[in-house]
Amino acid sequence: MGIEFAITQIHKRTMKIFLIILTSIFCLQCNAQESTIRFKVLDKETKTPLENVSITVQGQVLGKTNEDGVIIKIFSPENDFTFTIVGYNATTINAKGEVGMIIVAMEKAESKLEEVTIVSSTRNNQKIENSPLKVEVLSKEAMDEENTIKPANIASILGDVSGVQIQQTSAVSGNANVRIQGLSGQYTQILKDGMPLYEGFSGGFGVLSIPPLDLKQVELIKGSASTLYGGGAIGGLVNIISRKPTTKQDGIVTINASTLNEKNVNVFVAKKYSKVGYTFFGGYTNQQAIDVNNDGFTDVPKTSATIFHPRLFFYPTKNTNIAIGLNTVFEKRIGGDITLINNKADNIHQFFEENNIARTTVDAVLSSTLAHNNKLEIKTSYCSFLRDINTNFHRFKGEQNNFFSEVSILIPYKKNNIVAGINFINESFIKKPSQFIPLNNFSNSTFGLFVQNTYKINDETVIEAGVRNDITKNYGNFFLPRLAFIHHFNKHWGTRAGIGFGYKIPNALNTQITDAAIQSIRPLAANVKAEKSIGYNAEINYKYTWGKNELFINHAFFLTDITTPIISEANIFGETYFLNAGKSITTKGFDTYIKLTLNELELYAGVTYTIANRNYLTTNIFVPYTPKTRAAFTVVKGFDGGWRAGLEGSYNGFQYRNDGSKTPDYLFMAGLVEKKFAKHFTAVLNCENILDYRQSKIEALYDGTVSYPTFKTLWAPIDGRVINLALKFSL
Repeated sequence: MGIEFAITQIHKRTMKIFLIILTSIFCLQCNAQESTIRFKVLDKETKTPLENVSITVQGQVLGKTNEDGVIIKIFSPENDFTFTIVGYNATTINAKGEVGMIIVAMEKAESKLEEVTIVSSTRNNQKIENSPLKVEVLSKEAMDEENTIKPANIASILGDVSGVQIQQTSAVSGNANVRIQGLSGQYTQILKDGMPLYEGFSGGFGVLSIPPLDLKQVELIKGSASTLYGGGAIGGLVNIISRKPTTKQDGIVTINASTLNEKNVNVFVAKKYSKVGYTFFGGYTNQQAIDVNNDGFTDVPKTSATIFHPRLFFYPTKNTNIAIGLNTVFEKRIGGDITLINNKADNIHQFFEENNIARTTVDAVLSSTLAHNNKLEIKTSYCSFLRDINTNFHRFKGEQNNFFSEVSILIPYKKNNIVAGINFINESFIKKPSQFIPLNNFSNSTFGLFVQNTYKINDETVIEAGVRNDITKNYGNFFLPRLAFIHHFNKHWGTRAGIGFGYKIPNALNTQITDAAIQSIRPLAANVKAEKSIGYNAEINYKYTWGKNELFINHAFFLTDITTPIISEANIFGETYFLNAGKSITTKGFDTYIKLTLNELELYAGVTYTIANRNYLTTNIFVPYTPKTRAAFTVVKGFDGGWRAGLEGSYNGFQYRNDGSKTPDYLFMAGLVEKKFAKHFTAVLNCENILDYRQSKIEALYDGTVSYPTFKTLWAPIDGRVINLALKFSL
């Protein structure tokens, strides 16, 4: 009995222990079920699910979201869950006491590198680091910054890029053109959303009428791009990309004033809805006439400019969008004798030049993603450019009309990206009633076909081959092949190389290094032929990234040869006429730049060495007003409390004048201080030309008399030191 009693007691105790353990396990299981949480992760702006988002607790990864943005069966005694994915700000959620489904909205990170990853100028929407075609991008962030420095136009920021020179061609009108790799402005093609709107006569004042606030980014191609975009892109291409609406309401107002009596007001608003969207830009600039060097003539013309650019967007399906835009520019500029402009004219003070400009552009773009990710794009634009020039000697009025239409398709197929298309361009010039103007009406039309294949050999190597055939009305047929490749040796080192052909149709009103008086220009002779070119480029680059920091170094070589170049000469009567030179123009050299992003510090430095020769001459063969050495740098640093400061500079080496003499070299400096007082309010104080270097300090800007002045070619700034204060309000 004693033994049985003992066994019974042991059995009871064992059952109690077993029941306690079982109960504990059951309680733990219940507690685990109660701590099971589901997260659904969405893009805060678009509300679309985010896949592959990492969920961590105290640095330990618990899992990733699926294609629906959902992760389930997460159990953790911790309350804080952190969600991370490239391109978005890390988000932490406290889930204490939460059960069921929790919605997590992640906000996209503001990253300059993210914004410029994809470019449109390659025509295949390829990542910039994998493109055989070298493209440099000025991002939306750069456009926003320039909006508070030079809100009227993008001329200044283009000149900050190594290998790009902005040259003012007239002291009276203030006109300027873009020169790339030592070539004249006529060899740089300027596009707006991939459409040529600034050619010939309408190219005048082109970059001076494009405000940065209206732009998403600017894409630059140095070297031949005619295979992709047709005639004119011999020296390079500038593609200006307009802003598009997002589901988040955009609204920016910028007010600016400078010590040169310039005042600007720019407004941009945009919004995307489910089926429609809009963007609207409106800007006004008022500039008083200024005689900086007190020689009696304006160094800054009196200017009044108004710009309107509304666009409507339609989204009939999730794969199709349509954009329709209207862009109008009305501008009046008057320069010359400051006494006359100030309404104190007499028999001596009579010289002036007044330009009245009206540019109206209508454009439409349809983009649609078809089956198998094929992308169809249809573009069309019409631009009317009317310019009325009045001086005390003559009156001229002319109109240029540009029509452009293109259909293209992008076909991704295995390792290939094939893009093919056709386009039609018509350009016509009509002389309105004018005095003493020998130019006559002229027109030209071009029908082009192009195809390009980008073949990804492997993850390291991509090769690209393209060909264009342009048939022109007056100058024959042009066959333009192009070949390029890019190879990554490893994650740090890479190389690019390419060769391309180009051409340029003759036009007596193409931009030159110096503006010729309109009344002196003779019509083109019948025997003037189109210019042809071949361009080569090769480069090596290095990239190193650690954390959010990045170092990028690029060293490139270039060579461009233009056969039968069109040159201008003046006869004994002062008339300007054009002819084909017997030998070529060549530019060659190298372009090196470095970019560094280090915490809140951004650094850019570049140097370009150019040898530009006119081989048709026996003496003074150097292309005039082209610095052999040009360097530029920019450094920007962010500080606590919303402060930001920047300094930029450029060194311009000596330039050859037309008579073979040399100009001095000079240094240009600028600096800014920015303060963000609140989320929606920013103030910027900027100083251009800190050292106050001016050409007029070296030489007089004109020859002749006050009544009959002859202005010299410009090779340095003439407006002196300028300080401006800009206030930006944003939603």
